Amino acid sequence: MDAHTGTGAELVDIPPGTVTLTDRRTRRSWAVEVAPYRLAPVPVTRALYEEITGDRPGAACGDRLPVESVSWWDAVRFCNALSLSRGLAPAYRFPDDSEEHVEWDGTADGYRLPTEAEWEHACRAGTTGPHHGELDAIAWYRDNAHDRVHEVGGKQPNAWGLHDMLGNVWDWCWDVYDAEVYGGYRVLRGGGWFDEHWSCRASARRRSHPAFRVDDVGFRLARSGTGRPPPTPPAGTPPRPNRSG
Repeated sequence: MDAHTGTGAELVDIPPGTVTLTDRRTRRSWAVEVAPYRLAPVPVTRALYEEITGDRPGAACGDRLPVESVSWWDAVRFCNALSLSRGLAPAYRFPDDSEEHVEWDGTADGYRLPTEAEWEHACRAGTTGPHHGELDAIAWYRDNAHDRVHEVGGKQPNAWGLHDMLGNVWDWCWDVYDAEVYGGYRVLRGGGWFDEHWSCRASARRRSHPAFRVDDVGFRLARSGTGRPPPTPPAGTPPRPNRSG
């Protein structure tokens, strides 16, 4: 395992670009310009999550396993807590001090979740196919994961040094999936150890309630000095059968 993969708090620079998002159910595509930002080369690990929160959610054991069984709300609150621990301005505000509303402060320099467009741009790393390499070499998924989560960084990275973008655990993204149809459901990307190969694609979009927790959903961190909330995407694909809330 490469030492640079770290705990999930270390970040690498991601160049700007344009990414085309595609929704298979509605057969719509839309282009999004992505500004420079920074992204963690691996998902947040159990060790880092415990260091910041004192909690170790999920049943799996191992410091270098990706944290899982975390909700979208858990993830955004973790981002703020980690930012404060590092002397950075928190990216998220909770105007009514509840778990019903959250705002992204685009001027903050703290940790945050990637947008859906940032996630796909980083996952592709300049490639155009369904994944950036042969799937068994880059991802833990149903055919090779042996029904369990695996340590971060154990598969080959993409051209930008990012591991586990596909497989192992799904990544929560900032975006609302489709407010008119699904309310506050948030976007999930990347596929997990439980999923078949067709869910482990750079373009695959899923959704779930922000309070949903399951053992193949985690998150990775991003940072930018001048982030901006994304537009609301159109309706997306159905969730994984029997796996989303």
